[in-house]
Amino acid sequence: MEKGRKLGLVTVTGSYVLWGLLPAFWALLAQVNSVYILAQRIIWSLVFMGLYLAVTRGWGEIIRVFRDKQALGKCLICGVLITLNWGVYIYSVNSGHVLDASMGYFIEPVLVALLGVIAFRERPTTAEKLTFLFAAGGIVYLIVRTGSVPLLALMIGLPFSVYGAVKKHLALSAQASLFMETLLMMPFALLFSWWWSAQAGGMETVLGGASFWLLPACGVVTSIPLLLFNLGVKEIPYYFSGILMYMNPTLQFLMGLLYFREPMDADRLIAFVIIWVGILFTMGEKIKLIQAERQKDAPALER
Repeated sequence: MEKGRKLGLVTVTGSYVLWGLLPAFWALLAQVNSVYILAQRIIWSLVFMGLYLAVTRGWGEIIRVFRDKQALGKCLICGVLITLNWGVYIYSVNSGHVLDASMGYFIEPVLVALLGVIAFRERPTTAEKLTFLFAAGGIVYLIVRTGSVPLLALMIGLPFSVYGAVKKHLALSAQASLFMETLLMMPFALLFSWWWSAQAGGMETVLGGASFWLLPACGVVTSIPLLLFNLGVKEIPYYFSGILMYMNPTLQFLMGLLYFREPMDADRLIAFVIIWVGILFTMGEKIKLIQAERQKDAPALER
């Protein structure tokens, strides 16, 4: 069991690190239209996951979805939500707003927990309530000080949190779910790809240079972290994953600041600090749970 937990820790950590470093990949495609990148991400993610399901013989799940109209409808909703999240994220990175993207993923777990309270009548702990208040306080501070709503951050965090809420009641593996979501979005992706290629002067123009291999790689960089996460998350306590998830926005924040050299004004920094302080309450609570579990397991290991 200990070996499985270590493997889970490594794979889940790896998935969050890869997600956190993803802005560097999208930046390589900065010269390409963001919606076209999104369309290619959908197409090549479908191709990659289709190959994965073929190798692992996972087509049974896909067949069952097509026989279940309710599950098919949920997959369609998830497809729309993840497409919106992907599209805004790619646009944010390639328009010089990596810090806004990182803020979106910092507040996303808070929005997930808030949806749990509203939609599923879950009872937040005191630490989670404090996290809600501080996250809201950081956003309100930013709105009051700058006179504008952090739209990109909210448009990244909110669709993804609703996406998670819908998937909570979708009895599908992560790989089957991603396949179905991209499959249902495929007609729109193909239509836009065809239209944009015609506008840009043909496929040979769009796929010139590094884009020829970078665009197909969209499917790989999308699917590999998901598969790693799916492999490891079953081996570790869920609250442990709740701590690790903050690696993604933290790495994005550092990349925006150090790699992309985005400016950080005082008001935005203060807003980030307020949100971080709130997150510390929840992280502290989860660390106590981990310590309690270790103490519980210690006598068993000694025997």
